[in-house]
Amino acid sequence: MRIATWNINSVRLRIDLVLRFLESHRPDVLCLQETKVVRDLFPANAFRDLGYGHIAIAGMKGYNGVAILSRLPIDHSESLTWCDRDDARHIAVRLVDGPEIHNLYIPSGGDVPDPANNPKFAHKLAFVEELTAWLPGTVTRARGQGRDVVVVGDLNIAPMENDVWSHKQMLGVISHTPAEVEALNRLQQASGMIDASRHFVPAEEKLFSWWSYRSRDWSTSDRGRRLDHVWVTPGLGGRLRDHGILRDARGWMPKPSDHVPVWVDID
Repeated sequence: MRIATWNINSVRLRIDLVLRFLESHRPDVLCLQETKVVRDLFPANAFRDLGYGHIAIAGMKGYNGVAILSRLPIDHSESLTWCDRDDARHIAVRLVDGPEIHNLYIPSGGDVPDPANNPKFAHKLAFVEELTAWLPGTVTRARGQGRDVVVVGDLNIAPMENDVWSHKQMLGVISHTPAEVEALNRLQQASGMIDASRHFVPAEEKLFSWWSYRSRDWSTSDRGRRLDHVWVTPGLGGRLRDHGILRDARGWMPKPSDHVPVWVDID
């Protein structure tokens, strides 16, 4: 089973990129973030034509939005709200005879890494705190039902030193500040989940999934961050077979997403 995640930054604007990825890499499940479209206008038929007949959507107009496209049958889906905001940042499915998959889009947090003076950063930290209170119980419940759990998405945090182009220079930049890194580490530790990409790539190696639009020559400067993640419960840890980050997708069109697809293969 191949499970992929991609912050597409408008699914309708960049639908050709999504179709290209589905045709070239054939994930069984693709989780999208920042779809930026209400449910009724989501371009589901284009994906059904490629064999992705099982689709779960949480959308809103112009902002946020998450969706899961699956070639495999789904027997349940749900969308949860966080921090008392119904802003389409979570969608989950249970695959028939497969894992429970949660697709998340954590808030970016704005520009000032001070929760007292930046409500967006305070929201981000509160969001992760709520996840930390919720995820362990979700994992326990799923295990009691005989299911493993996969958490994917744009978590908007690069937790390791080599998840950013310069650890020293990024310490004061939102996505790699100590407060965020500590919060995400607490979430992972509380849930006991495995960082699937780092299962394959040692911590000493640079690993990125995002490059800013502000850089004219993003590939040469390579000032990236790893903001997109796939986590699995320990029951799947020994069944991880491969992973990928499709760096080339960052240059697939003149105005691509600033994120690229990340995926894992699981027996």
